[in-house]
Amino acid sequence: MKKILITGFEPFGGAAINPALEAVKLLEGVVLNNGEIVICQVPVTRFKAIDAVIEAIKYHQPDYVITVGQAGGRAAITPERVAINIDDFRIADNEGNQPIDQPIVVDGPDGYFSTLPIKAMTQALQQAGIPCQVSNTAGTFVCNHLFYGVQHYLRDTRIAHGFIHIPLLPEQAALTNQPSMSLAMIAEGLKVAAQAVIDNEQDIQLTGGTIC
Repeated sequence: MKKILITGFEPFGGAAINPALEAVKLLEGVVLNNGEIVICQVPVTRFKAIDAVIEAIKYHQPDYVITVGQAGGRAAITPERVAINIDDFRIADNEGNQPIDQPIVVDGPDGYFSTLPIKAMTQALQQAGIPCQVSNTAGTFVCNHLFYGVQHYLRDTRIAHGFIHIPLLPEQAALTNQPSMSLAMIAEGLKVAAQAVIDNEQDIQLTGGTIC
């Protein structure tokens, strides 16, 4: 049976809740077809986020890792294609760090591509009636930082890893004009994505590019 580690960030930026963590909590111990889910909570802190996931990888010894974070303004669940080697924080993290134009790994590669089947994941969610699109930017905050750092750590292993951004919850978006998605749909989407990872050792060809 395959093991999938799914991680979720704690709240940040003064928020009381982070849908990534709330959704991941609902998935703890969930059994899939030929797989099971284990979880990890991640601090929104430049110098602690990567270490927290590395420790969880060492403890759980997963076959796959899916790191998850919220993305205000997005209406769909969005598997990320690539992480870039730059920290350029628009706001401070939860310990007050706000680096500008600094590398995540000095002398590291410019970027790392997801090693998960992001097109197959996207198709599986769409077929399940859950809005999903491939994303080509994970930003330059702690989400991208974690995506890049974990990918760098796993670069010489057989463990596949990728990052997924999710929308805000309705209660987060209630006083704004930002899109949202219910917690139940987010959790189900992550479950469907995890199953797609198990079912697709090779990714499929599916349109997921953008013009600009």
